[in-house]
Amino acid sequence: MSNKTKKNIENGALYVFVITFVSSILLPFIWLILGSFKNMKELFNVPVQILPSTWNLDNYVAVFQSQPFGKYIINSFVISLMSTLIVIVIASMTSYSIARVEIKGKKIMLAALLSISLLPPVTLLNPIYQLLSKLHLLNSYLGLSMALVATELPMAVWFLTSFFQTIPMEVEESAMIDGASVTTTFTKILIPLITPGIFTVSILTFINAWNNYLFAQVFNPLEKARTVTVALTLFQQEYYVPWHIVSAAAIIVTAPLIIVVLVLQKRIISGMMDGGVKG
Repeated sequence: MSNKTKKNIENGALYVFVITFVSSILLPFIWLILGSFKNMKELFNVPVQILPSTWNLDNYVAVFQSQPFGKYIINSFVISLMSTLIVIVIASMTSYSIARVEIKGKKIMLAALLSISLLPPVTLLNPIYQLLSKLHLLNSYLGLSMALVATELPMAVWFLTSFFQTIPMEVEESAMIDGASVTTTFTKILIPLITPGIFTVSILTFINAWNNYLFAQVFNPLEKARTVTVALTLFQQEYYVPWHIVSAAAIIVTAPLIIVVLVLQKRIISGMMDGGVKG
């Protein structure tokens, strides 16, 4: 077998793998989109009906008529935004301290942070619930935001530390000579230098907070602070699940995140690559 033939076979196998992998990701979402325009009968027709008989927004209208879905979207947005802002503020200061202060066991500390971020969220349910209950923060924006921060902060600190570690000390020393305070140096000089990392952490934290179901269900079960991920489960009736409406609701929940990722994917990947190389 010639080298050219062998290379063609390898390329063909690679293309088949890529197409299979991408299809396994896209096809369920495409089916979900199509299902959001069908009625219940069309969803379960035999043989399978690929396209809806009519294209209309009835299912999407039903989502907002059956429950206050708009309010839940606002709740999710506020909680996700609060969580992201808190994570960025705390992670930036903590990462700077770890990168600049000479302490023994720094590598062990970073490894511990990474290990904590890998813990299953369910292991944190009981202690966080007890804490929020004593602080009277159950069913509140702040309470759920604090819970989400607890899970997102370790990875954010670990990620941003790698950016701070690559900034030469000469940058800060020059600023100090020019009369800049530590606060000014941190906010005006260092933070702009790690903007790619902050941007990536912000997007990933927001997405994780928006998609969170476990904490939202346990800590914010009441309507006043309910999120969209929890609301998706409320369409189920005792003996009936309106899958066509659930499909429409799922599209409403996921579409904004997909659009954000598609628009900003280059910056997200760039930030992750920079952090990986610098770390």
